[in-house]
Amino acid sequence: MDELIALLVAKVGIDQAVAQKAVAIIFDFLSKEAPADKVKALLGHLPGAEQFMQAHAGEGGGGMFAMGGLMGAGTKMMAAGLSMGQVQGVTREVIAYAREKAGDDVIGEVVGAVPGLSQFI
Repeated sequence: MDELIALLVAKVGIDQAVAQKAVAIIFDFLSKEAPADKVKALLGHLPGAEQFMQAHAGEGGGGMFAMGGLMGAGTKMMAAGLSMGQVQGVTREVIAYAREKAGDDVIGEVVGAVPGLSQFI
């Protein structure tokens, strides 16, 4: 996951801690919104993803009044210090990285399984 975090720092212009938080939020979102088997297949192609999720468990959560879905994930990333443009940039870069590592079919199944996600990438 170090490669992905470094990519986000370089391309989106955010610091490492914020990049890690954003990736944790995205992975948490996918694990809640997409079918478990499709997310597991995706994470299996991303070196260190399982360990990253374990290390950052709870960072993608939101507390008692947390909003779910796409809006909730975006709100959590903005609360972590990202602007709306950075949220979009991070999301696009994470999906592009996942597509590069896992292939179009795997990422297409995950994105296709989450209503509305394709509009944001």
